[in-house]
Amino acid sequence: MTTIPEDLDRQYSPSSCVADIEYYLHEYAARSAGARAVHRHHVISYGPSPAEKLDLFPHTEGCPLLVYIHGGNWQQLSKDESSFAASAALFTGTAFAALGYGLAPDHRLDEIVAMVRRGLLWLVRNAAAHGIAADRIHLSGSSAGAHLAAMAFTGDWLIDGRTPAEVFRSVTLLSGIYDLEPIRNSYVNDALRLTPESAHRNSPLHHVPPTAPPILLARGGRETAAYARQQDAYVSALRARGLAVRDLVVEPRNHFDLPFDLLNPDTALGSEIVGRLRAEP
Repeated sequence: MTTIPEDLDRQYSPSSCVADIEYYLHEYAARSAGARAVHRHHVISYGPSPAEKLDLFPHTEGCPLLVYIHGGNWQQLSKDESSFAASAALFTGTAFAALGYGLAPDHRLDEIVAMVRRGLLWLVRNAAAHGIAADRIHLSGSSAGAHLAAMAFTGDWLIDGRTPAEVFRSVTLLSGIYDLEPIRNSYVNDALRLTPESAHRNSPLHHVPPTAPPILLARGGRETAAYARQQDAYVSALRARGLAVRDLVVEPRNHFDLPFDLLNPDTALGSEIVGRLRAEP
């Protein structure tokens, strides 16, 4: 990606495509609170920072796990608004984890990436203790969370001597940002404080892994052109490496309601994810 549009701030403001962002934020919070009220779950501290917490909804012995990493431009939301898909996961026989992390500007992006990796490491190491099949862990994330999930496959990060591609069964990336250079030149950087070096270091587009599990990239049909470019560029980079990629544009979803399809088998996105979760090792 090389072209930076003149209306960069609007292009990287997903709320510019919806009439009322507060509606979606309310739904995230209300559905997540409802899931916690109904289903057994554990609040886990996975790292030294008070922000390093996740909500884990276990299921039956030997079940798969879907990890969800929330969005919010790396500076908003938390695990508390991120369990809205837990009920659907449990209904399909899948454990669910809403992974929280520290936010900008209190934390730099390098720190946030490291936090998410610590959370994933905790889940892998403690899967069996919670009835989860350690070889059936699937990652997902939306917006900034999609970026953070993609960053789990970059660099030389190992999980007890294994690459992430050897550990995780699949990854689903919704409405993600994979090249941070445009972000560095937008209003979002007021909180992130990216430099050219840190933007490049944390851009999955520039660090495509040699191997990866099956990857599903999806975005809403009602998103800005910048998000479409981000997905197209990353899909092309992944395919150039010979990696298995499913490229999906979901009409008439937008940036904020697309995650509601995450485990809905009546949708193109949800049916594919459910199929992956139910597949045997």
